Amino acid sequence: MATSKVKYEKNAPKRGYTDRILEIDLEKKEIKVTQATDELRSLFVGGRGYCLKMVYDGTNADTRYDSPENVLAIAGGPFCGETAFAGTGKFIVGSISPLTNSFCDSNVGGRFFPLVKLSGFDAIKVTGKSDADVMVVIDGDTSEVSFVAAPDMKNSLTGAEEMTEAWKGDGSAGNVSFLCTGEGALHSYYGCINSIYYDVKRKRCRSKQAGRGGMGTIMRDKKLWGILVRCNAKMGGSNAPADLSRVRAVGKELQGVIREIDPQAMRLGHQGTTSLMDMMNKFFLLPVNNYQYGASDKEKNVSGFIFEKNYFKQNVPDGCFFGCNLGCTKGCDDHVLKTGPAKGRMVAVDGPEYETAASATNLGIFDVGDIMDFSWYCDEYGFDTISVGVAMAFVYEAYERGLINAQDVENRALNWGNAEAAMELMHDIAAGKSGLPAEVGRGVRRLKSWVADRAVVNTGRKREDIMAEVNEFGMECKGLEFSMYITKESLAQQGGYGFANKGAQHDEAWLIAIDQIHKELPTFEKKAAALKWFPLFRTWFNIAGLCKLPWIDVRHPEAKNTEWPAQNMPTVNYYVELVNATFGSEKTLDDLLLDSERSYTLHKLINLRQGYGVREHDVIPMRAMGPVYLNEYLSRKEYYDEYLAGTAGLDIAGKSDEEKLVLIQNYRREQYKKLADVVYEEKGYDPNGIPLDETLERLGLTEPGYKAIVRAARERFLAACV
Repeated sequence: MATSKVKYEKNAPKRGYTDRILEIDLEKKEIKVTQATDELRSLFVGGRGYCLKMVYDGTNADTRYDSPENVLAIAGGPFCGETAFAGTGKFIVGSISPLTNSFCDSNVGGRFFPLVKLSGFDAIKVTGKSDADVMVVIDGDTSEVSFVAAPDMKNSLTGAEEMTEAWKGDGSAGNVSFLCTGEGALHSYYGCINSIYYDVKRKRCRSKQAGRGGMGTIMRDKKLWGILVRCNAKMGGSNAPADLSRVRAVGKELQGVIREIDPQAMRLGHQGTTSLMDMMNKFFLLPVNNYQYGASDKEKNVSGFIFEKNYFKQNVPDGCFFGCNLGCTKGCDDHVLKTGPAKGRMVAVDGPEYETAASATNLGIFDVGDIMDFSWYCDEYGFDTISVGVAMAFVYEAYERGLINAQDVENRALNWGNAEAAMELMHDIAAGKSGLPAEVGRGVRRLKSWVADRAVVNTGRKREDIMAEVNEFGMECKGLEFSMYITKESLAQQGGYGFANKGAQHDEAWLIAIDQIHKELPTFEKKAAALKWFPLFRTWFNIAGLCKLPWIDVRHPEAKNTEWPAQNMPTVNYYVELVNATFGSEKTLDDLLLDSERSYTLHKLINLRQGYGVREHDVIPMRAMGPVYLNEYLSRKEYYDEYLAGTAGLDIAGKSDEEKLVLIQNYRREQYKKLADVVYEEKGYDPNGIPLDETLERLGLTEPGYKAIVRAARERFLAACV
């Protein structure tokens, strides 16, 4: 008998865990509360680890994003919801992605999962497909979970305040939060999930995004309109650590570092992540015109200081969860929309984040008003701002280079800087229009084939030659569009994108600043070591339920006195203390990294099971390594000439610019191959990027299924060689 409502016995968090998982079967309309096993907790910790294990167990090699058995997994970590420490509102959403055909996940902040945890759950597992749009309500006040009809909200933001008011009951609107997406997620492969909560200071709803990998697309495919939680239980101290006084003491230490350092460094508390705009432009790292260039004189129009002075309110608590004094969740409360179905309406825009603003510059757009429109509509429609921006930029360049013609782009004026054309295309993607909008909605990996098919007719060239060309400037790896950093001059970040399990996303290894800006990875060996250590520690944040920014973007003043300042070890020690004060344990950093490596390797195993995960899938486009066309080379000619003659040690005397372009391309490819060799060895992989048996043994991944995946991957490789 299908159950539409379940009364459960609430299990309050203890030492960071409730040890309960909420399982939702949308097809059967069944709700179950299950016990998290000791093995799950000890091996996979929480957050990304729990999501990986739930997806691994619930899917198989044939599972695709729209398969009924596909698991939409949502989990916080043991420190999610801790109000005495900064950056604890984070949680993970993971699944088999429509873009990558393997596991992909996205981390997101806000109040949703802290409220879920307060309501009694460490994770949510969603399977099946509903026959009609439905919403799930977790009521932590009455200890009930129920299915209700989907609300009359077409998109994510419009009506959010009314939705919150309707469900707050006798409690506070600040104790209601929900996940949802918009019609853009229904009509694209890169739909995001919005984590919406009510900000009692600003008296409006705010949104944070689980942007990457199409998690919103999966939600809409399952006809899950959203998940709402309300819980008015006391939040402070609810994580019930073993020693609350120790947690508070170390939390106060971290807050002190943030208070001292951020205003004179990144200014995240004043500019949000738009503070990166000036830095990236200064060091030729800001994407312009589909990553062709790394800087523009026009950047001054969209500087972080412009946002700080003219758009973002100051002296307003802007942490996305309690206890975080970094306060980087900036926003504009009074933007008048310039385009689209809501044109002329005054709206509040959360952010924009750096990635959103840089997605606009990647289209040649350097106007704050246009960026605000782009940001708000992406949230309203449920678009990942990165993927939609990169997909449009790829089409712009294919049009610019004559591979597709005016008829192919439906006579749209796809010229760099034409914000009106870009917004019109985005509105059409969201509305599900056929033709070009539908194609762009499927992402760059599939767009490359679409462009090649038309270019054969338009140019008379061979299809394989055209595919080779578009692969050089189609900015995706493993099916995921590149996030917003130019990597032509940073070998470490090239590896950070290429070796990332999920595809070209910087949350696994954001090495661009320490490599290219601070020059802290001067040797080949140092870069390879960083590509082992940083992905593991960054993964640890995602299994723990923590935000990385207080660690990576607020460097402790004592870090400069350590062996490797970029690791920011004094702040790392705060996190080790948080772990032991919460668990009542005596764990070391090595213990945390081992836990992280286990989850990291499970992600690799899922990739292998799905038919990916080997060396050929770590290849990145030439544009991520160096210039593809002569115009790119000439824009940084002095740098490239010095690099070839100095770093590369090549004789360029008498060489033409065209010849030097080929030299730099060949050299960079060889460097990347050598880097892969060293990094695979560092990670305990074979030369094809497959984990060694002893690596699995060391991590305790000894189930027969894990070993079978590795064995099958090796057999496929040997068969391909024959």
